Amino acid sequence: MGFFELQYFGLLGAAVLLVLLLINAVYIIKEYERGVVFRLGRLAGSRGPGLILIIPLVDKLVRVSLRTVVFDVPVQEVITRDNVTCKVNAVIFYRVVEPSRSVVNVERFHDATFQLAQTTLRSIVGEAELDELLSEREKLNKTLQKVIDDATDPWGIKVSAVEIKDVTIPEHMQRVIGKQAEAERKRRAIVIQAEGEKQAAVQLAEAADILSRQEGALTLRTLRTAYDISTEASSKIFFPLPMEFGGLLGHLNPMGQRTETSDEGETNTAQVDPQSKSR
Repeated sequence: MGFFELQYFGLLGAAVLLVLLLINAVYIIKEYERGVVFRLGRLAGSRGPGLILIIPLVDKLVRVSLRTVVFDVPVQEVITRDNVTCKVNAVIFYRVVEPSRSVVNVERFHDATFQLAQTTLRSIVGEAELDELLSEREKLNKTLQKVIDDATDPWGIKVSAVEIKDVTIPEHMQRVIGKQAEAERKRRAIVIQAEGEKQAAVQLAEAADILSRQEGALTLRTLRTAYDISTEASSKIFFPLPMEFGGLLGHLNPMGQRTETSDEGETNTAQVDPQSKSR
């Protein structure tokens, strides 16, 4: 093998080595990614997106996705504060906001967030009563989101939302809740009926007061009632009399009596004999 052949193979080997170095030195970071660079084991910052260059054999690149991650928290069996056993599952939404901290401060931040969500769900639901878990779910969601977000903040992770998906309670508790709801509806129905009767009584009292203060008003009301009865298919005969008729009778003397006035100014009432009138 001659000198020129050795030189040729040497140049070819150098070219191959240069290509390999360039392959290891050039990285393309996507828009939703960031590259965390370690130089000789020390953090050199995050790079990207786009084309970046690193020093081969000196720098190490770790890709981190910035997209929102969604995962289901498995069903957790929890005992509420009022000693009711139930099963709860949830869904969590989070994303990486600081790639460097997510790589340096925690190992496998996805798994860490996953485990933290499970333990926090059991803890928060265990501090709530069953009625609160069923009726104030939005409040519990905000509490879960705040607790998990505060815990994952040193990892460079932002928890945007935590939603409780389903709550499963024992069958006997479902029957008890159904009876409680039925009793509550009956109570509201009775209260509404009593309130309606109270309002009707007030209106009737006001109407009676108005009719008693206006002459002829009760007669007009009586005639209106007679008209309503006449429109129905009935064999009853209704004869309305003016209410003032009773007051008129009070001013008349009873039949067969006459009034005499004595000289002393006294009034005497004597029975009149019908035969004497005839004579």
